[in-house]
Formats: sequence, C-alpha cells, structure tokens
Amino acid sequence: MSVFAQREAADIRAEWLGHLLSTAPADRPAAEAAISELYRLIGLDPPRFHWVASPLAALETVPPGVRLRASETVDRLSDWPVPLRLRRLISELTAQFNVSVLRGYRPLDQMMGQLVRAPIMASGHSTLAMALRSVQETVRRSDSWYAALCASWSAHYDAVRRTSGVVFPPEQNRLLDLWATLVRSCGWWWPREHVCVVSERPVEIHTEVWGDEEQVRLHRPDGPALRFADGWAVHAWHGTKVPSWVIDDPSVERIMRETNIEVRRCAIEKIGWGEYIDQAGLRLVAAAPDPGNPGSELRLYDLREQTRVLLAVNGSVERDGHRRRYGLTVPGGIEDPIAAAGWTYGLSADQYSRLVRRT
Repeated sequence: MSVFAQREAADIRAEWLGHLLSTAPADRPAAEAAISELYRLIGLDPPRFHWVASPLAALETVPPGVRLRASETVDRLSDWPVPLRLRRLISELTAQFNVSVLRGYRPLDQMMGQLVRAPIMASGHSTLAMALRSVQETVRRSDSWYAALCASWSAHYDAVRRTSGVVFPPEQNRLLDLWATLVRSCGWWWPREHVCVVSERPVEIHTEVWGDEEQVRLHRPDGPALRFADGWAVHAWHGTKVPSWVIDDPSVERIMRETNIEVRRCAIEKIGWGEYIDQAGLRLVAAAPDPGNPGSELRLYDLREQTRVLLAVNGSVERDGHRRRYGLTVPGGIEDPIAAAGWTYGLSADQYSRLVRRT
C-alpha cells in the first residue's frame, strides 16, 4: 500500500465525512431530482415530496393527504415495497461492481474498505444513526433501509472509481452518482409509492475524533451535540447519548438516582471523578502505587450497596496529551486497590503486580 494511495484515501474519507456531518440547508431541487430518477429506475412515477425538519419528525409525520395502510406505518418500514425495490437495485449494482468491474482491483478495493468505508460506517452509527436509534426502536428493526442510506457504501465505490482509473459502465456510474447526490444534498428519506418524506440536515452537530482511522462520534461538554431546526436535540458524552442534565447540570443527587450505569459514568466524568468523590463524601478504603502504570496511584473508595469504586489513571495518553482519570466499580468485599485493579482484568493481585504496563 503506497503512501500516496493512503493519502488519497484519507482525503476522500475527509470529503465524505464532511457530507455526512454537513449542517448546510438541503439542496431540495437536487435531492428531489435524484429521488425521482431512482423511482423511474424501479418503474414508478416520481413521488410527491414532503419535507420535514428532522428525522424524528419524519418518523412521527403522516404526510398530508396520505391514508396509510397497515403495511405502510413506520414501525413496518422493512416491509415497505419501495425501499425493498431500491435495496434490490443497490444489491444488483454492488454485485456487478464486485464480480466484473473490480476483479482486477481487489487490493485497492480492500484498502478503500478499510480506510474509507469502515470509518464512515462507524461514524454514521456513532452520530445520526445513534441519535435516532436512541429514541425510535423501529430504526433497529429497519436497519436494511438505513444501511442503504448510509454514506459508507457509496463513498467506498466512489473512492475506488477515483483512485483506480477503472471506467464503470454508464448505468452503474449513473446509479452511483444518484446515491452520491443524495448524500451530498439532504438528510435521510422515507419512500412510499406516491409520496416521499425527506428530512433536512441538522443545524448543529458537534463531534470528536476517535479511533485509528479518524472516525467521529457525537460529543459536546456544554450543550446539545446534535440539534435540528424543529428543536429536536441530542446530548452526548464521548459517543454516549445522555439526558440533558448530564451535560447541563450534573449533581451527586441525580447521579445517585440514575439507574443506567453508562449515564451515571458519563455524569461522573462530566463532574470529574476527583470532584465527584469529594462532593459525594466517599470514604477512602486504601491507596497504593499502580504497578501496571508506574507513577500513578490506585485509590479505592466505598460507593454504595456493597460496591466500591477504584479510581485509576489511564495508561495511555488522550489526544489532548492528558491521562484520563476514571472509576471502575468492584465488589464491596475487596480491600486492596491492587486486588481491585487485578479483578477488573480477571487477574489476581499478584498477577496484576507483575504487569509491565497497563494500557
């Protein structure tokens, strides 16, 4: 794999991530023209378009003048005939690419899958898809259509097309261009036979980079990480969706009442483990140098309900150059911080003590 090819892949990935995370107003004429052409390709007349401000609004909206049949409700999206036919069109396209067009370009195809497709797919799952899944269970049951809407597959084949010099057949080129146009021009869309609901993009989105291939996830420490024009907003802490209080007004009392362990963890991290321990008045059980992370200390505190929390320092440096402090819950019967650290790895205290360095 040449350095030049890796740079090309990184540039293309950044371009498509820009489309995925765009907050520009939708290009409605371009989106409607592309969707109309896709309808024609499956033998249907162009639909009437109904635009909404957010994906949540799309799931909750019945377009004016539409009388829904039982099979056309959002919770049965996977059974809608138009998405099924459009997915079949995509499947045929990708099969043709893989069997005939890309036969002589397997190494390049694999590289673009790793450096372009996979990071964009992960980023999509950790941003818009994650936000919508968290409030609408039907998204999980209709993953086949939302997978088709994901920018990752069209970005992948666009990257191969641009870096290999291979000439795709005109009909395949046209179909790929239509899907690419939709990624560049609007949010998600929901096609019925005579009407298509299309969502605008968010007006605000905040992310952080994570992973080796520059994928992104929702994160904002001082407000909603994702916001649409109709007011639908999502708060997120390092990729985890959280209630707004975790970001806006975390407190020991709210943390103690919270039943979701991940939400609790995020709220404590927002306050800071040291500050939380002080505010909550947790009793220090014991402290010891961390043999798996030289120069750092392990501190074991009583928490609640026969549980203790081990405060440790991450063995690896974060992107901002700091080492993150974090807490891990351990059984209340553990008295030794080193034994507690070993327990989190499935090791004894003696085994943990012999670690060269924890990461």
